[in-house]
Amino acid sequence: GASFDNNLPCIAEKECFVFRNVADRLISAMRSNGAYLISGSDIDKLKDVCLINKDGKYVINKKWVGKDAYKFLNAIGIEADKNVRLVICETDADHPFVQTEMMMPVLAIVRVDSIDEAIKLAVLAEHGCRHSAHIHSKNVDNLTRFAKAIETTIFVKNAPSYAGIGAGGEGYTTFTIAGPTGEGLTAAHSFTRARRCVLVDGLHIV
Repeated sequence: GASFDNNLPCIAEKECFVFRNVADRLISAMRSNGAYLISGSDIDKLKDVCLINKDGKYVINKKWVGKDAYKFLNAIGIEADKNVRLVICETDADHPFVQTEMMMPVLAIVRVDSIDEAIKLAVLAEHGCRHSAHIHSKNVDNLTRFAKAIETTIFVKNAPSYAGIGAGGEGYTTFTIAGPTGEGLTAAHSFTRARRCVLVDGLHIV
């Protein structure tokens, strides 16, 4: 989901919290599907490209919003194929890549030890926007706990983020969640938000 349309849609994955015991397998799968893993000083170099420090707070460098992934790698001195879909890196939970919505094909991965830690950090990273969240789990209790904790308009389970806007999941397609004065999942005629909870490949009764 993070690589879709260079991570421009607001619903796309902006950070990833993963259990430590499966993190290596996840990263390997991502790399097999077009992601490029960077580490060490390259992460700091990329941060300087993507973000601007204004009075101690990071904001996005707007000229890089929606650019192709390989261009970010080229900018930090890495020759990359144009087929690279996403730049991934491992960071701490308080890293600016986790705490800042960048709308760029860059995904920070944070290792966690438990579902409790994952939920806590995910809620903090969402900053109370109640926008969109995603989880991959076959444990219905964990799905429910996270849904109640995060309280987002779109909540996708076991599918990429774009399943929440009708691509491979339930509902109609809308690439943005409008505020109460616009159209989208929030409609101006009612000034309410219809919450969408999507579970893919589970609870099929037909």
